[in-house]
Amino acid sequence: MEYELGRSFLLRAPEDAELVSFINEFAEKKGIRMGIFNVIGSLKKAKIGYFDTNEGKYTVIELNETHELIATMGNISLKDGKPFAHVHAVLGDEKGNAKGGHLVEGVIFVAEIFIQELIGEPLERKPQESGLALWDEERT
Repeated sequence: MEYELGRSFLLRAPEDAELVSFINEFAEKKGIRMGIFNVIGSLKKAKIGYFDTNEGKYTVIELNETHELIATMGNISLKDGKPFAHVHAVLGDEKGNAKGGHLVEGVIFVAEIFIQELIGEPLERKPQESGLALWDEERT
């Protein structure tokens, strides 16, 4: 899985948009099939989760107040033939406490996004027995 750098994008997402959907829609509009990204800003509310391996599903924590996006990173690949953003985030509250995990969704207050397109054979997420949709393992 080796890639060349493609186009780079630096943009601000609109207030009240949903962050994960916004990244997916932007990638589809620009024809991005593979990429990496990071985001800074803040969310008015968010849902974060972690994958419970015993249950085979995500446990979701709802945050219904504004949080700073301390660190947000992810990748774009294909799922069901469309761009799919896989996002992890660390969110900080007004007291400096951090919460983090898989970002299920987040309503934007401010979001500045950097996306780096990757050129090469796109990876596709496929359902696994675990309940996750993952890329094929790299074979050496």
